[in-house]
Amino acid sequence: MRETMPFKAAALAGAFALTGGFGWGGSALAEGEVTISHYFSGELGRAGLEKIFAKFQDAKGITVKDSPIGHEDFKAGILVRAAGGNLPDVFSYWAGARTQFVVDAGNLGAIDEMWGARGLDSVVAKSLADGATMYNGSRYLVPFGYHYAGMFYNTKVMADAGVTEFPTDWDGFMALCADLKAKGVTPIALGSKDRWPAQFWFDYLLLRTAGPDYRAKLMAGEAAYTDDEVKAAMALWKELVDAGYFTANANADGWTDASDKVARGDAAMTLMGTWITGYWNGNGLMAGDDYDFFEFPAIADGVPNAVVGPVDGLLISANAPNRANAEELLAFLVSDEESQGIWAQAQGALSPNVGVDESIYTSVMTRALAAVGNADTFAFNYDLATTPPMAEHGLSMFARFMDDPSGYEGFLADTEDGAKEVFGK
Repeated sequence: MRETMPFKAAALAGAFALTGGFGWGGSALAEGEVTISHYFSGELGRAGLEKIFAKFQDAKGITVKDSPIGHEDFKAGILVRAAGGNLPDVFSYWAGARTQFVVDAGNLGAIDEMWGARGLDSVVAKSLADGATMYNGSRYLVPFGYHYAGMFYNTKVMADAGVTEFPTDWDGFMALCADLKAKGVTPIALGSKDRWPAQFWFDYLLLRTAGPDYRAKLMAGEAAYTDDEVKAAMALWKELVDAGYFTANANADGWTDASDKVARGDAAMTLMGTWITGYWNGNGLMAGDDYDFFEFPAIADGVPNAVVGPVDGLLISANAPNRANAEELLAFLVSDEESQGIWAQAQGALSPNVGVDESIYTSVMTRALAAVGNADTFAFNYDLATTPPMAEHGLSMFARFMDDPSGYEGFLADTEDGAKEVFGK
């Protein structure tokens, strides 16, 4: 769990040298092909993409050479490939600071001309296009789907506990947790084995107290992890852990383990992205009947309402040998409404395509779409809002915190030392 990025990158680099990389290197590519690698390696994601790629091949006559990689290995592995100048034509990546990182390294090709020629301004929601596609004044990313993080819960567990209304403020949330615990129900499941699932707690607690502007400064290295604002957010998180509201040994579980605990009724709720709905639907759960969600509660008065989530995007490498085919693929994947519908249902994702019929969504996803639409700010989750090197420090801090909440001030000081190195403070 605690492996650092440099260690993983070095290990992957050695593996690539032996195996020829992700599977697209080594041989000249014929016309009519496009290579792509992505982190949608789960069963539902792969099945959805197979349908979409087959549809693209039928429509365009271009063969897709697909190389999925496990989510965690992809994070370091794609940077190794970028550093070695051996990227595929197209790869998936997360909008925000991670894409900015590879743009600044000169590894991506701008898509302004393609965006205009394919009329994508009329396809992609403007707020999403403005916030996710532009880097250094040019467009680089085509959004494929996006997610919203909310408090997903087991409807039967809540009903059996007599819960009929869900909290909108912090006092109400604390009262809900206390009531559930008193009735023998563990309120919250968290599976932070891979570190990133814990970030949503930090994100929302900071956004709901210090606000989006302060949080943006922290992500950019313009504020300090030792500031009172960050300490106050961590103190609220500590209060929840100390009260016994989280399942034990969070760092021993992955996000699916935590999701399973909620589905089984071993815990009432979990703070997770809407991809959990795709996971639960694939396991036979029914939206609205077996699970639902409520928005993370407000904490401080006068703070803008921010929602948190990732945008999954598609990028074209700077030296893509099949550039024209890559542009065809990106334009198709976001423009074809049927493909967008397939993807949204497979992944529990929201579509960036404004023409997609909302009837494709479950009742839960329709409410998630409304939550995003009603928010003042859409904020990328922590490891997408700050640089990859800084994210390593922060994610490790969250995991350390879940092991020992009492040490959070020391962990924040260590994280600030990392920020000084990353941002040259």
